[in-house]
Amino acid sequence: MPQIELAGKIYEVDEDGFLQELDKWNEEFAQAYAHTEDIEGPLTEEHWKIINYLRDYFAKFGIAPMVRKVCKDNGIDMKKLYELFPTGPAKGACKLAGLSKPTGCV
Repeated sequence: MPQIELAGKIYEVDEDGFLQELDKWNEEFAQAYAHTEDIEGPLTEEHWKIINYLRDYFAKFGIAPMVRKVCKDNGIDMKKLYELFPTGPAKGACKLAGLSKPTGCV
C-alpha cells in the first residue's frame, strides 16, 4: 500500500491518495496535505467548516454527503466549493477530511 510522509509522520493511503487509517487523521494532516490539492497557503476558516462538516456527516452516516447537500447545509454555492477545493469536493475536500474514497456523486 502506498505511503506518504507529512509533517514527519507516515500515513498509508490508497492509489488515489485517500487516507486508509481514518483514525490517524488530524488537523496537521489536513494542513500538510492541502498543497497536494492545489490549495495555496494555510487552510482558512471556510475550509475547516467544510472539512469538519464532512467528518461529522461521515461519522454519523458512514458515507460522504452529496455535493448538493454540502452546499445547502453550509450555505455556499458550487462555485465557492470549487474555489475552496480546486480539485473538487470528492477528491480534495474528502481527502483533506481524512475520509475514505467516496463512491458515487459526492
